[in-house]
Amino acid sequence: RSRQCAQSEIGDRCYDEKMYEAAKILFNNISNFARLASAQVHLGEYQNAVDSARKANSTRTWKEVCFACVDGEEFRLAQMCGLHIVVHADELNELIAYYENRGYFEEIISLLEAALGLERAHMGMFTELSILYSKYKPHKMREHLELFWSRVNIPKVLRAAEQAHLWAELVFLYDKYEEFDNAIGTMMSHPTDAWKEAQFKDIVTKVANIEIYYRALQFYLDNKPMLINDLLLVLSPRLDHTRAVSFFVRANQLPLVKPYLRSVQNLNNKAVNEALNGLLIDEEDYQGVRNSIDAFDNFDNIALAQRLERHDLLEFRRIGAYLYKGNNRWKQSVELCKKDRLYRDAMTYSSESRDPAIAEDLIAWFLDIGNRECFAACLFQCYDLLHPDVILELAWRHNIMDFAMPYIIQVLREYTTKVDRLQVADKEREEEREKQENQPSIVYGEPQLMITSGPGMGMMPPPPGAGMMPPPGMGQPGFQGAAPGFQPGYGPM
Repeated sequence: RSRQCAQSEIGDRCYDEKMYEAAKILFNNISNFARLASAQVHLGEYQNAVDSARKANSTRTWKEVCFACVDGEEFRLAQMCGLHIVVHADELNELIAYYENRGYFEEIISLLEAALGLERAHMGMFTELSILYSKYKPHKMREHLELFWSRVNIPKVLRAAEQAHLWAELVFLYDKYEEFDNAIGTMMSHPTDAWKEAQFKDIVTKVANIEIYYRALQFYLDNKPMLINDLLLVLSPRLDHTRAVSFFVRANQLPLVKPYLRSVQNLNNKAVNEALNGLLIDEEDYQGVRNSIDAFDNFDNIALAQRLERHDLLEFRRIGAYLYKGNNRWKQSVELCKKDRLYRDAMTYSSESRDPAIAEDLIAWFLDIGNRECFAACLFQCYDLLHPDVILELAWRHNIMDFAMPYIIQVLREYTTKVDRLQVADKEREEEREKQENQPSIVYGEPQLMITSGPGMGMMPPPPGAGMMPPPGMGQPGFQGAAPGFQPGYGPM
């Protein structure tokens, strides 16, 4: 044992004096493989140094041999040593820095790629390889992240990707890290590299800040205007439709989002209804406007009616009259129909108004313009609102008794029927009254209930002397104590 100690001391002295051959022999004799490996790397015997380091199995020895192999550009042997170092997370950064400082980027990347399959592979290895990819091989980073995103330190890799301006990879990591707001912000800031339609629509529905929705709408208007309706359909469950309509009105892009307006009109939102009705009016689609106002009533009816009242097309003015009618503005509705010679609508609205003044005014107007056929038609359309004396006077004054005669005949028939019914009813009442007068009120000899005939009714009249008070001394109940042979009310037997 003292001999081995002496050889160790001598070997250390030889090593210090750079007598590496002598030190190698001495260390080999005493099986000091750690020192042996050090002596061998100084002699340039890298393969033997790796074998000795394997026998020593010390992290410090592996590092010394590995660094020597790197300096000697023996990268295959350095990788063999490095595989024993990278499994220790504390040593990983020093090893990577040693390679990077000497410009051996490919070699350290190859070392870490080979180490990923080790049983003792840890998160630091996957993370550092991601960072190396971001610096030196950005085209391989996305594939690496898709395979191992769950095994990397995402915040650390996020910083590296941002420094390397790898925007697509940054969005991918934000998505996996559930920072959806940042992911959408990155896409909108760097659309050329980071924006993908399907990914954008998938992530934007998960954001926490609803304000991002309106930034996204502006982004699509600026960059992808033809796809904005697809985005709106995705956002519609959480979108404030009133604010969205106001946004597009300010941007003067309302026609662009007409499909979106149609898709959400079933919510009967006032802003949506008014915007869509306005678009249909601009497109001169009167049938579409009519269907819209019939199906969805949440809009400013009077404002729309006033707008349509001044429209150049007859059908739109007709819809204006229809809206006035729906808001019980019968006079305005009928006047608008008269202005446009919409005779049938005028008669229909007058009849529905239930206002005799409006109906008679329309009848007089027909006579003023000489339209006798409409006069006759209106007589029956508004039949129950007109006063026969007024109609008869108008017909006589305008010498059109022939046109009014069917109405007059009908009125006479109706009045005759009413009078006949009154006569029959009056006759029936008279007969009923006579029958009641002739019927005796009380009939003796027929039993009647006390409750209907009243007290004293329906009983035989008592004989004379009945009902007299008993003599003094006779008890009332049962006349107890009465004289023998005496019956109350009848005298002595």
